[in-house]
Amino acid sequence: MRSSRPYLIRAIHEWIVDNECTPYILVNALMEGVIVPSQHVENDKIILNLSPRAVSGLLIGNDMIEFDARFSGAGMHVEVPQLAIMAIYARENGQGMIFDKDEDDGGEPTPTPDKPKPNLRVVK
Repeated sequence: MRSSRPYLIRAIHEWIVDNECTPYILVNALMEGVIVPSQHVENDKIILNLSPRAVSGLLIGNDMIEFDARFSGAGMHVEVPQLAIMAIYARENGQGMIFDKDEDDGGEPTPTPDKPKPNLRVVK
């Protein structure tokens, strides 16, 4: 099955906007494919405002979120792979969703390999 992340992001974005709040996403700016204004990245993360007033041409696709926005007066096309999104929430009250960093493309947490059990023998 496909990852549920893009579907949840679209739904939560719509819910936040319908409630007249400001949708923010927290992005891991170091992930491959992330195109954001580097001067606004702090601690390898960036918070982006996805409100209809802040962006134009917003496309929340299954693999990528894309939009045009202005940062410090300069226009920029922003691209964020879905897996780089760490959270989506309303600025006004913090309600939203945090995504598991270990989620893979299939929407399931990445399994951790089983550690081998110790092989001990009694020595006389």
